[in-house]
Amino acid sequence: MQNHAGHDQAHHSGHGSHGDHSAHGGHGSSQAGGLAVSENGYTLELDSTILTAGVRQISFKVTGPDGQAVTEFVPEHEKELHFIAVRRDTSGFQHVHPVRDEKGTWSTELTLEPGDWRFFTDIHPAGHDGTMTLGIDVAVAGPYDPRPLPEATHVARVGEYAVTLDGELVPGEASELTLTVSRSDRPVTDLEPYLAAYGHLVALRVGDLGYLHVHPEGHPGDGVTAPGPEIAFMAVAPSAGTYRLYLDFQHDGVVRTAEFTVRTTTAASRPHAASPAAPEHGGHHHGHHAHH
Repeated sequence: MQNHAGHDQAHHSGHGSHGDHSAHGGHGSSQAGGLAVSENGYTLELDSTILTAGVRQISFKVTGPDGQAVTEFVPEHEKELHFIAVRRDTSGFQHVHPVRDEKGTWSTELTLEPGDWRFFTDIHPAGHDGTMTLGIDVAVAGPYDPRPLPEATHVARVGEYAVTLDGELVPGEASELTLTVSRSDRPVTDLEPYLAAYGHLVALRVGDLGYLHVHPEGHPGDGVTAPGPEIAFMAVAPSAGTYRLYLDFQHDGVVRTAEFTVRTTTAASRPHAASPAAPEHGGHHHGHHAHH
């Protein structure tokens, strides 16, 4: 069972993997992951949860049920551990890959602005039956200037790149999100593999930064998945609300991050759906445009 990391898993399993979400504690379709610092006996321990602003080296460890630092992990998307940092106002997103020493201490560099932050680790400890996401709060000292939540939009711009989002987030249901990458108004058809996928998507619930299930569809070299311009994912929104999506993609040797604000919609096919904007499947298909 390896289908629970928010952005890193099930690329090799396709749609068949999406029934597994309830099999791991705290990761069912009705709950978000990453809300706990400890899960299944595994705990995220930072050397310090109070930091100063700037480019900072941080270190941490993951302790197991025996209280000792874990030193054996099952690699997911070419890495033993994926580390995500984001400020509580959803700004400052960073997806990095720390280095572990033989004693189980991890270290990495982050660029931190003053404010309240949330750090996440996606891990699959050896001997455990799947991946899990642990999260911890961190305070960065200094004058805090919180940013307002960006408006919902279906196009994100990163330099000369534009990424278009198609699809909806539906509470409690798996739905497909397709992100299309262009550069200077031309489709990008030569995306480069980044950690065994053409894109990685992290989704966080605004308000508590609950971590969503987002699974890439297909992978480089499978004979089916094209290197752009489209990158497809399956996502399960644990609840209604507003979410922030962060897409990492690599082109011309550089990893870039496109960010979106997305509000959930109600699927027309659900018996209790009350949205007049989506009375039938046609409305369901176009419903996301109403939110951008």
